[in-house]
Amino acid sequence: MNTEDFPESASYDVVVIGGALSGAATATLLMRQNPGIRVLIVEKTERLSRRVGEATVEISGYFMCRVLGMTSYLNEKHLVKQGLRFWFRNDDVKSLGEASELGAKYLSRIPSFQLDRAAFDEEVLRRAGEAGAMILRPATVSKIQLNPGGDQTMEIRHGDKRQTATARWIVDASGLAAMLARKEGWWKSNTEHPTAAAWSRWTGVKDWDSRELALKFPEWSKAVYGTRNTATNHVIGDGWWSWWIPLKGGDVSVGVVFDQRLVDFPKDGGSIGERVKAFLMEHPVGREMIQDATYHEDDQLWRKNLAYYSTTFAGDGFVLVGDAAAFMDPFYSPGMDWISFTTSSAANLITQQRKGLNTPATYEKYNRDFAISHRRWFTSLYKDKYEYMGEYDLMSLAFQMDLGLYYWGVVEVPFNMGETALHFPPFSPPSGKLFAALMGTYNRRFAQIARRRRKEGRLGKSNRLNRCLIPGFKLNRGNMLTFFPMLAKWMALELREGWRSWGDPTETPERETPAAEVAAE
Repeated sequence: MNTEDFPESASYDVVVIGGALSGAATATLLMRQNPGIRVLIVEKTERLSRRVGEATVEISGYFMCRVLGMTSYLNEKHLVKQGLRFWFRNDDVKSLGEASELGAKYLSRIPSFQLDRAAFDEEVLRRAGEAGAMILRPATVSKIQLNPGGDQTMEIRHGDKRQTATARWIVDASGLAAMLARKEGWWKSNTEHPTAAAWSRWTGVKDWDSRELALKFPEWSKAVYGTRNTATNHVIGDGWWSWWIPLKGGDVSVGVVFDQRLVDFPKDGGSIGERVKAFLMEHPVGREMIQDATYHEDDQLWRKNLAYYSTTFAGDGFVLVGDAAAFMDPFYSPGMDWISFTTSSAANLITQQRKGLNTPATYEKYNRDFAISHRRWFTSLYKDKYEYMGEYDLMSLAFQMDLGLYYWGVVEVPFNMGETALHFPPFSPPSGKLFAALMGTYNRRFAQIARRRRKEGRLGKSNRLNRCLIPGFKLNRGNMLTFFPMLAKWMALELREGWRSWGDPTETPERETPAAEVAAE
């Protein structure tokens, strides 16, 4: 839409605030489900910038390939990802070859990708425009007035012109700005999870599959039959982890995420990139990989207190998607899975309303399901995980159980049932309670065991010269039988060591659960 075509007032069926993946994907789904619908996407930038969230996992891979239809584009312009890989250390680990390793032995069976998010998001937005969405950029939205059941009003600014706009629906895809949640007082910081992150883009990071490293560490090189370099590699320490994500063209995204209760990341000592490098050089694996690399001075960022959520996700006339609704943690790359569920559900919610199918109970259920999903997702996977993620033995067992339950309880469903499965977020009622309880229990127990080790000075005893190489999971319910040996290992751990921390007062006290989420439960 050109400035010359920008009237002083206009009416739309849907206004989408934000043109990156969550906004453009919602618009695409809406137009597919509602031919002739008038959708306006308002994007504040002339060109989308690079952002965190380059790594996808299996659900978001399904969403991008099978729902958005972008398989050919992804294969041509981005990298196929080879799972997750973790590197541990203790004071006795002096080199990459001595660090304990956790990851896949073979290539991944189900596609996921390493993305240059700026390029990818621009392509999704371009396709939304091609499908019929009006795109206004650079432009901003302000003075939003919600009117449940009626027309929502707002002011849109484009260049030196302003427009008074109405729309039956507003989709908030404004990302970290979380416009509606902040405006309406729904935005809450997750104080139970005080994480922070620093990251930058690098040139000259070593290739994990290079001949140089193969000659330097021959036994290490022969241990894996797949490729390490296109995995998301994680160099890990006590209370922190770092991501190493390769991008098409040779750059590598490197970031450090840490629990502020456990790690004192340097606040001084130069630029963000310099501090990231200095921090990682203390780890023998990080030192091997990044010592000769240089960071892009115009591509370095810092964020404190990453985790937040909205207490309201939708109403009759508005819906929040992607990071505008919540952000938990970048570990395991859940952000684009969250986008897959929120955008699919949002488009379905609006489509149902246009068909006259929604009632007040529809919105109550939507809010309840997403509030419960977010809470269970967080407590099952992330609450206090930084207490033990630096322990090779605990993290190896947790990762296998986390990944197995993800495959059997989440990934399998859309692949076997179709994309309508994305209308039901993970852990939501009624089936999610049992899985959330199981995952939350072993996550809590491993954190408590690690606290006792920390108290007794016994952290990292298994972090040298160990290797857990996983053959891979299939989307086959019969594979759930492999979960029982994992449970047996957990029970053995409890009998060998865990019993010492049963009822241990070093257990982190339960913090108050937000009232909105208590009500949702």
